[in-house]
Amino acid sequence: MYFEISRGRTALLRLSIKVTIIDCLRNTSHHISEEPLVELQRIGNGDEQAFRRLFQYYSPRLNQFAYSIVKIREAATEIVDDVFVKLWKQREKASSISNIRVYLYVAVKNSSLNYLSSKAHRQITEPFNHFDIALSRDQAPDEKMISAELLGKITSAVESLPPRCKMIFKLVREDGLRYKDVAEILNLTVNTVDAQMVIAVKRISEKVQAHFTAFPKKTVKK
Repeated sequence: MYFEISRGRTALLRLSIKVTIIDCLRNTSHHISEEPLVELQRIGNGDEQAFRRLFQYYSPRLNQFAYSIVKIREAATEIVDDVFVKLWKQREKASSISNIRVYLYVAVKNSSLNYLSSKAHRQITEPFNHFDIALSRDQAPDEKMISAELLGKITSAVESLPPRCKMIFKLVREDGLRYKDVAEILNLTVNTVDAQMVIAVKRISEKVQAHFTAFPKKTVKK
């Protein structure tokens, strides 16, 4: 009985530490203004402000990435939070991370797959061929200049892409990752990523081409 109570208190203590860390991160909004390598060196030295900047910069897109896999918002948020909590607890090793973007995406991917495995009690053999992905609806300034009709055609074209093709397109176009990074995150070759991007761009172009050809030609006054 004493052992069970002690174990329960330990679990509550861990949960309390996790909540404290995440609450501190969410209460501060910063952006990374220096090279990630410098930030990682500061994190390794225990700089909480550098860690908060890293969290605020990457967590929104990592949440979206996790959600594209697990399809549950709360689970996606918890997965990302756990990744950052683990990073902070092992901060003395932060300076040895060569590519923080790839490190975080791979960590979130692995945690998401572990979540699915534990919940579904099944072996996942092809994790990215059957996952759908929801693109972010946050509009960039240039998107506001696009007509609603054209934007609708583009969105429809992207949503109609095959799941893996759509995920690659999102990571490159929306998250701004390099082909090399995407290949490493998804365990693919750079050539595969390139080929999938070619397919995506071609299909999207074909879908929206009719929008441009439908406009009447303007007559030029002489």
